[in-house]
Amino acid sequence: MNTKVTLAGITLNNPVMTASGTFGSGAEYGEMVDLNKLGAVVTKGVANVPWPGNPTPRIAETYGGMINAIGLQNPGIDVFVERDIPFLKKYDTKIIVNVCGKTTEDYVEVVERLADQPVDMLEINISCPNVKEGGIAFGQDPKAVEAITREVKKYAKQPVIMKLSPNVTDITVMAKAAEAGGADVLSLINTLTGMKIDINKRCFAVANKTGGLSGPAIKPVAVRMVYQVSHAVSVPVIGMGGIMNAEDAIEFMMAGATAVSVGTANFHNPYATEEIVAGIEAYMSKYKVEDINELIGCVD
Repeated sequence: MNTKVTLAGITLNNPVMTASGTFGSGAEYGEMVDLNKLGAVVTKGVANVPWPGNPTPRIAETYGGMINAIGLQNPGIDVFVERDIPFLKKYDTKIIVNVCGKTTEDYVEVVERLADQPVDMLEINISCPNVKEGGIAFGQDPKAVEAITREVKKYAKQPVIMKLSPNVTDITVMAKAAEAGGADVLSLINTLTGMKIDINKRCFAVANKTGGLSGPAIKPVAVRMVYQVSHAVSVPVIGMGGIMNAEDAIEFMMAGATAVSVGTANFHNPYATEEIVAGIEAYMSKYKVEDINELIGCVD
């Protein structure tokens, strides 16, 4: 039974990876999850300098999920290279570094720093606000998507995954723009913009007023977008958005995803990723699926 999948020439032992921002850089979950059993670990967003993140409160539970406005708090590339990469290299899993920035130059600086590091792929978070363009996210303007993809590709030594924002009118326009810029892989969806108000305190549940909605509530939107994007481009797609169990993961793969990322489920159940790997194998045994690649886009 083959569970291996390939993304831009990088072969994963199975299609299950962690979603950026929900798993730290592996060490937080290392005592509970055997990282050797995961296809890849996707790190928390890494910037060129430390980011303090947004004021608290930054997380609120909501129907079918959660809202977060962490603000991409991270210790910066120097600490990441010194502390986190050596930890992850102990395991038989692929390392995918999520990169964030406020300007194109910020992204490029991190990508250049990672060029000679033993990491397998780079995931570029283009849901970050572009400070030079009045704060609109890079991922909400197709010209900006293509431009930053092209610029990152100039300096990247590893395959580049562009992570798409769902907060757009037509996700396929953004996907095609990233492909035109040279993206090797696309990942989607990032969080949907949401809001929650505490009626007893008469205030917003998170200090930022709005935040990113994730969890089961967004899964039908994510599955639809993965299906659309996988038909619109020729590069592989990583699907994410509300995956809680193996059934959810398989649904994304049938919609066209080559691999899947598990995010919010890690907060609810720290063992979710391992259980999903086992659940996919059980499904393959039950339905006599010899090669997991048979499932990718099978509902065409």
